[in-house]
Amino acid sequence: MALTRLRSVSCILAALLTLPSQILAFDTPLSDTAIREAYFMGQRHDDSTAKFLDSYYKHLPPPKSGPYISSVAILTPYALVVMNTSKQIGHYSAQQAQIDHRDRRETVLCIIEIQLTESYPAFIPDPASRTTPPGFIPRSYDFWTYFQFHLLDSDKELRPFSSVGHPNYFCSDEGGCTLTGATVQFEFYADSFPTTDATVQIEPPEGESLELNFDLASVR
Repeated sequence: MALTRLRSVSCILAALLTLPSQILAFDTPLSDTAIREAYFMGQRHDDSTAKFLDSYYKHLPPPKSGPYISSVAILTPYALVVMNTSKQIGHYSAQQAQIDHRDRRETVLCIIEIQLTESYPAFIPDPASRTTPPGFIPRSYDFWTYFQFHLLDSDKELRPFSSVGHPNYFCSDEGGCTLTGATVQFEFYADSFPTTDATVQIEPPEGESLELNFDLASVR
């Protein structure tokens, strides 16, 4: 009996070792079945869709000083189909989602949210001011360009084919808007992106650097 059990365990281990490595990685390229599943997830338009997409984010605590990198996400091709189809209202079918997906190369999207803080505020001392205390000027709307962003596969840096950032503002009902932060995005081709794990490094001009590891084998 014991010998039979040992043989069974050995057979299971051997089967696991022969499984394709893609099983332990996020889905790419997506099958038609996967696209349909992502479509129906996105078309729910309820909390379950938001919770699913939120599972791809890392939410971070505020720093002691400097800008606040509040969240970082790596969205896989599957997550992007869910996100894109969730924006579709009206007559948008699973078949159309499959057609739209076939017309583009699969990508991975990294999204970084940055918030201003009391120690890294929207208004900064004017270096040209001759008064004491000095006057203040608005922080540059593209302040994120002074950050350094790196996405690594082990020690190899990955190069995005597209990068974009935009400022975020709070606008009051009485008029006037104040800079509150920025959203920065980097897009990579999925077939050249690591499918098991990746590391995001962020070096702000002030405050502590940040390093986050993403286990991509645990998501679709």
